[in-house]
Amino acid sequence: MSGCRSGSSPRRAATRWPCWSSLRGAELEHSAGRAQARGGFAAAAAFLERSAALTPGPARRADRALAAAQATSQAGAFDAALGLLAAAEAEPLDELQRARAALLQGQIAFASFRGRDAEALLVKAARLFEPLDVRLARETYLDALSAALFAGRLPPASGLREAGETARAAPPPPRPARAPDLLLDGLALLATDGYPAGVPVLKRAVSTFRSDEVSREEGLRWLWQACYAAELVWDYGSWDVLSDRHVKLASEAGALSAMPIALNIRALPQLLAGEFAAAASLITELESVTEATGSSIAPYASLVLATLRGRETEAARLIEAGMKEAERRAVGSWLTFAQWATAVLNNSLGRYEQALAAAEQASQDSRVLPPANWAVVELIEAATRSGAPERAAPALQRLSQMTCASGTYWALGIEARARALVSGGEAADSRYREAIDYLGRTRLRVDLGRAQLLYGEWLHRQRRIREAREQLRRAYTLFTGVGMNAFAERARAELRATGAQALKRTAATPDVLTAQEALIARLASQGASNPQIAAQLFISPATVAYHLGKVFAKLGISSRSQLARALPIRPDAARAVISPG
Repeated sequence: MSGCRSGSSPRRAATRWPCWSSLRGAELEHSAGRAQARGGFAAAAAFLERSAALTPGPARRADRALAAAQATSQAGAFDAALGLLAAAEAEPLDELQRARAALLQGQIAFASFRGRDAEALLVKAARLFEPLDVRLARETYLDALSAALFAGRLPPASGLREAGETARAAPPPPRPARAPDLLLDGLALLATDGYPAGVPVLKRAVSTFRSDEVSREEGLRWLWQACYAAELVWDYGSWDVLSDRHVKLASEAGALSAMPIALNIRALPQLLAGEFAAAASLITELESVTEATGSSIAPYASLVLATLRGRETEAARLIEAGMKEAERRAVGSWLTFAQWATAVLNNSLGRYEQALAAAEQASQDSRVLPPANWAVVELIEAATRSGAPERAAPALQRLSQMTCASGTYWALGIEARARALVSGGEAADSRYREAIDYLGRTRLRVDLGRAQLLYGEWLHRQRRIREAREQLRRAYTLFTGVGMNAFAERARAELRATGAQALKRTAATPDVLTAQEALIARLASQGASNPQIAAQLFISPATVAYHLGKVFAKLGISSRSQLARALPIRPDAARAVISPG
């Protein structure tokens, strides 16, 4: 990752380039373009800032100041970007420049999570663009809708339905519709007309983003929304691919403003796949970026990691801290996310009444929010296990509407698992097998293990002991293998109730790497030098060397060339041995 270190102004980056006064504004602007093409937003911003200062004409000076502010914002230096924006607005602006300034103001408010009015600023900018450039107007309406998604149910946001109606009133796109156009139309339809109406368009948007038709610039700006759409339509494969692409693009471009969201979104599919060590490395990198840029984002990935590991105290701390930050920065989507995570945690601990209360709260939010939809799944399990199956019926109807529109293996597996919970006899047995079959075709090991656990618990109640033990062993082995301790304990307790004993597990590696060590080891195994790793993580090369020394000692190797072979696929993995009692 290139760019300014520790959130510094691009002026600091500019000191590396001599003889500013000998270069004319146009030459500096040209140099900025080359720097940005090579992935250096900070250097590009420095060139553009100096170019604006050397430009005599007010109109051209304002244009270059706006470009400098844009590049500075993308480099993650939000305060410096606002200063450049103020300088541009001090010049006489034409209509297009006023629209660009309004857009940038809204984007900075949204990217830095410092403004409670990002949605309103972006809608204002979109309306300014309408008579000037339909494409820019539609893109800005998509930005505004995205801001509304984050604001969620907190004031002063106008509400997701209202945001969807505003977006649907946008001018139609030029043909053929591009990926961002499809995203705008699909999200707006889902917000106003319901899930089945929006899903086909969102599927087309996700598919288009996976193609080669999307430019680097479009990817940097829109891939996180494409990942969001993939979550909404239960398309795990696309979510995995697009989130990986987004992190790589943002890293290569030095787009620090994009990195917090990109890293959070990338970690989530890894967590659902049970790849906790990889996700923990991304979380460590995320913490470095947010500290360096001074930006803030609710700890989505950290909370899911703590939840799936069954770490109740840590999860409670993250929820409390996130709630305070969400209210201060008007990130209402965090509230729904935290309630969903609370439901998962309580289901893992067997506290079904508490899980039911949290899931009901989360599922009441808009269907345009993925955690509100995932909460429906937790609600069905909690309701059936707490003796209130009647409260699961409306949730199952809602889930079925979503999964039928989606049609992915993930969606079909989740629905089958939910239907099994409210069924009996042969119907339940068939549904559980169907769920395991569908989920087994995906990388979603967390959901697969939960299906095996539920099936084993059901088989035990049916007194089919041998079959119950088989499913519970599989669930226990999976849970202990990835570190899902609360779910593993639930499976172990059920195994013991069948007369089986879960023996003490043995670690797959004698010494587990810390998240920081794992991240540094991964980067080094991919060929990054110590200075390159230090620049990416905002630490010193000496600190990198220190951590690599510890990695070598733990893995029993002596050189970087051995890292790729020595690194375990999941450093925190463990094998569980279960024998019948």
